[in-house]
This record gives sequence, C-alpha cells and structure tokens, in this order.
Amino acid sequence: MKISFLLTQDLESPSGLGRYLPWAKELARLGHEVTIIALHSDYANLPDHDSVVDGVKVEYVAQMHVRKQGSQKTYYSSFRLIWITLNATYQLLRTALTHPADVLLVGKPHPMNSIAAVLAKLFKPGIKLIVDCDDYEAASNRFQGRLQKKIVARFENWVPKQAQLVTANTYFMINRLKALGVPQTKLIYVPNGIDESRFNIKDQNDVSTLRSSLGLEGRQVISYIGSMSLPSHPVDLLLKAFALVKEDLPDATLMLVGGGEDLEDLRVLAKELQIEDRTVFVGRVQPNEVVNYYALSYVTVDPVYDNDSARGRCPLKMFESWACGVPFITSDVGDRGILAGDPPAAMLVEAGDTAALAKAFGRMSSEAQITISIREMGKLMVLKYYWHNLAEQFNEYLLES
Repeated sequence: MKISFLLTQDLESPSGLGRYLPWAKELARLGHEVTIIALHSDYANLPDHDSVVDGVKVEYVAQMHVRKQGSQKTYYSSFRLIWITLNATYQLLRTALTHPADVLLVGKPHPMNSIAAVLAKLFKPGIKLIVDCDDYEAASNRFQGRLQKKIVARFENWVPKQAQLVTANTYFMINRLKALGVPQTKLIYVPNGIDESRFNIKDQNDVSTLRSSLGLEGRQVISYIGSMSLPSHPVDLLLKAFALVKEDLPDATLMLVGGGEDLEDLRVLAKELQIEDRTVFVGRVQPNEVVNYYALSYVTVDPVYDNDSARGRCPLKMFESWACGVPFITSDVGDRGILAGDPPAAMLVEAGDTAALAKAFGRMSSEAQITISIREMGKLMVLKYYWHNLAEQFNEYLLES
C-alpha cells in the first residue's frame, strides 16, 4: 500500500520522533510505500525540505503553528497564526493530492491536517482515511484564547467520525471516542512504544565525558527528560518534591533535559526553592544524544496530576526508561498502571502529591531491592512495545479493513 502520514509537527518533536517516524519506518519495512508530509517548527531556516529516512520519504511543506529554536518555543500573534494556518492547510492538501496514496493517516486531528485530509478524500474517494488520536489535545495544549481551544476540540470530536479507522494510544481516548459515537469496530489501540534503533546503543566514553561536563561525578541523578510545558507536563511538582528531600539525599542531583515555553519559569522556581545549586537544566538536546542522558540517570520521573491531560497521554519517557534500564516513577493515572503491569515496572505514587513523590526518591535511593525489581521488570515489559511489534499488529488491521 501507499501510505501518507499528514502531520502538523516535525520529526524532532516528541510525537514525531517517538511515534510517527518509527511507526512509518516499520510500515516501510513491511513493504508499504510510506511518505510523511509534515510541518516544521523552524521551516524558514530548514536547509532541506525533502529527505529519505530509513525508507520513508519525508517532505516538510510549511511552518507549524509554533516556532521552536533551541530550547525556546514561540507562539504567534492571532493575526499571524491565521495566515500560517491557512498556508499550512493549503500546502498539506496540495502535497497530499500530488502523492498517489491508498491511505491517509492523520497524526493528531488538528485543524490543518484534518481539513487537508478530508478534502483530499473528497477529491479522491478511494483513499482510506485513518485518524490517530495521540493525546487529548484540547485538554493538554496551551491556547491563546477560548476560541482556539474550541476549534481544536471541535476537530478532535468531529474528524474521527469521518475516518474508516481510528487509532488511539490510550484506553482513555478509546473510551472517549466510543462515547462520541465512533463505532467500536473502527477503533484500534496503538500505544506508544520504543524505536529500538535509538536506544540500543550508547558509548560509555561519551557518557563519561557528558557526566564530567555536567559535574555529575559521584551523583545520584534524578532525571526528567521531556517537554518543559506545564499544562501537559507539571515539572514544577518534581522541583517542589526534590526541595522536600534534598537534605536527606545529599548525593542527589536533579537533571532536567528538554526545552519549552516554561523553561525559564522553572529556572526561577528552582532558585525560589533554593535548589538551583542541585539542579542541572540541560535544555533541548539532539535526538541521538538522549540515550546518553538516560545513561546518566539513577531514576527518571513522569510527574502528573489526575486530570484529562494526563489520562489522555501515553508517556514516551516510560518506554524510553525501560529500554535504557532506568527505574521509573509516575502515578497510576490513565494507562500508566496498566502499562506498568503487576508486579509493576514503575513506582506509582499519588498523583499531584509532592510529599509522595519526595518519599519515592528516598525509597529509590535507600531500598536497593525495589530499584532492582523495577529496573528488571522494565527490561521485560519493554519487549512487547518495540515498534516492529506494534506496527505488525497494526498492519493486520490495515490489511483486513
């Protein structure tokens, strides 16, 4: 089959790199002709708009709705955003129509790629439309106003009903879509997973050099590796928890890896909590370097509240930690408890509770058997979440439908 992904993000974003690219690569390995048509976070400065990545043709066609440079994310004014949205929708549609495709897969039902896909299907009725509901965007994104949020919510509710198949990465989203009227027969659970090629190799010399450059020799490193965007990732919980336990863990250092619009606010918070001398802000790093930061980590954390944003998210950092053999701390919100299994491949604490999170840091540091058990369970659990397994399961649905 000829399969085109329509994305409103680039392949350096968490979902682009952690979900859509490995999914596309594995479908290409299975014999499909796969193209990714996407927007880019810094389109004007992109040297090459077209490339081929492990058998997948990648075409960037326009600027996405936010701009990312280094560790910073910039939002556009309302007027500028309207123009960017219209241009991106047109470019996605134009490119989709020029590619002969049997399947259009909408990666996140945002307005731009959704309009492009629905119009493309009108022009080419034989195309199969698949919508992937990765995260609950209306509950987790930062919006400039109520109208913008309403528009995104409207598309999240409407577009899946137009598709022949709908995939989702959490059971929360599966149940939400069923409640909206999407038939069970159209729904496919496709959780996040791990791109084995990104996490199976690390150079110990590079890790040692990195540890030295960050001043982490002899330190127990508690890490957060992800976006610094508080509406969907309440990293402030992690800082507040570390402040509670810093005196009890004199050898511990908090390491935050990633960029986002709230990065500077988190730096200020670290100073207010008087933990800035025990906190390392790394900023955004290149995708091929992420594995080395996991190698520095004694434990990694996914701090969450018990809300729809967390329920709708399938945390990539859980699978990445497992693949790297690093113990993981989070809360039993959404699918996290199901994914962790029994006995659990993660330490689960009360959501939104900084004291419980601080206690978990202490237990990880002092109770070696728990740490070993969680690490070993993670190594076993991750085996079924490698993307070659997930893509083969999805391929069966694709060929049957």
